[in-house]
Amino acid sequence: MMEIVSTALVFFLIMDPLGNIPLFLSVLKDVDSTRQLKIIFRELCIAYAALLCFLFGGHYVLDFLGLSQEAIEISGGIILFLIALRMIFPVPNGIFGDSQAGEPLIVPLAIPAVAGPSILAVLMLMTTTQPMLPLFISLTSAWILTAAILLAAAPLHRILGRRGLIAIERLMGMLLVMMSVQMMLNALRSFDWAAN
Repeated sequence: MMEIVSTALVFFLIMDPLGNIPLFLSVLKDVDSTRQLKIIFRELCIAYAALLCFLFGGHYVLDFLGLSQEAIEISGGIILFLIALRMIFPVPNGIFGDSQAGEPLIVPLAIPAVAGPSILAVLMLMTTTQPMLPLFISLTSAWILTAAILLAAAPLHRILGRRGLIAIERLMGMLLVMMSVQMMLNALRSFDWAAN
């Protein structure tokens, strides 16, 4: 159970729903408010479908490449570390730069905002170390929480404000740094044990 909760937390932190609220609001600012929730829900469903494709098909890619367990865990830790750094030290226009006007479809809200390359890569890596059912439960739990936050984007933005969202995102980034370092330490420990 703890493994499911910790994995769900990793997925949730990588999806970064609080950090994505400003992006969602800016992309949808010219869309009629009655359509915004429908668009957000549609984009979240597309992102979930993409995540499931990588969950159930990603390990075939890794098997084909013949990567070792330690290499997979260390690369996963590095990816998480880089994501965490972007959360703590954000770039001026956000990860995706300026958004286009009009109603979005798939890009940039579903992919890469929710189902970005980072979570897809981590998901593929985790399929080699964890059973499929706990991973599916963790991913679905993280997606449900992410969906709830993004569907409530406008009220949350009003309540927390821009500074509040930034503060929470940076705190999430700090947690992710610690988790990524622990992942790399575990891989190095198992590599050292295997070498001896």
